[in-house]
Amino acid sequence: MIFVRYENWRSYLRYYPVTSLLLVANLVMFFITVFDGGSRNPITLLKYGALTDLPQFTGESWRYVTAMFLHNGFDHLLFNSFALLVFVPPLERIMGSWKFGLLYLLSGILGNVIALAYYGRMEGYETLVGASGAIYGAYGAYLYIALFQRHVMDMASRRTLFTLLILGIVLSFTPGISLVAHFGGLIGGFFLYGLMIRLFKQRT
Repeated sequence: MIFVRYENWRSYLRYYPVTSLLLVANLVMFFITVFDGGSRNPITLLKYGALTDLPQFTGESWRYVTAMFLHNGFDHLLFNSFALLVFVPPLERIMGSWKFGLLYLLSGILGNVIALAYYGRMEGYETLVGASGAIYGAYGAYLYIALFQRHVMDMASRRTLFTLLILGIVLSFTPGISLVAHFGGLIGGFFLYGLMIRLFKQRT
């Protein structure tokens, strides 16, 4: 069962260095926003890199990346940090740290691009933050593994993954959660993983 964490904190840091850095980055940015106006304050979030379709921020492409490390309230941070802490780490071991980091970032960016393109067609303006698009990118990679590299993932882990995906789909319809970013990240992670194992000739 790959989704059960047995490591102590020292082993965790050694086995999952990129995941650990991502967790720290999320925590650091959360506390920075908390002490500079509040993590739910849209002005503060925009200051530190939230993604938005407001006209005055058009062209600031760096926000596709920075928005992944911001969270709208402690509950948002807690939910994503739990997923990152528990469910994402095995992918770093499967892919290797730098390839995992690349997939995580590209999935998050793709999810944000798709979400902003979608919300840009609707009335009003949106402010998007959160690591969930990138986390769903990891889920997308797992889905590829579960379907096409079944020897890498045991049956119990596949069942857990499918349960996570079903719950994730249901929760994505909760108000305030970007369903589009989740699906964008999921699809992105699925295809990016398939592409990367071919480009880098990963043997699994």
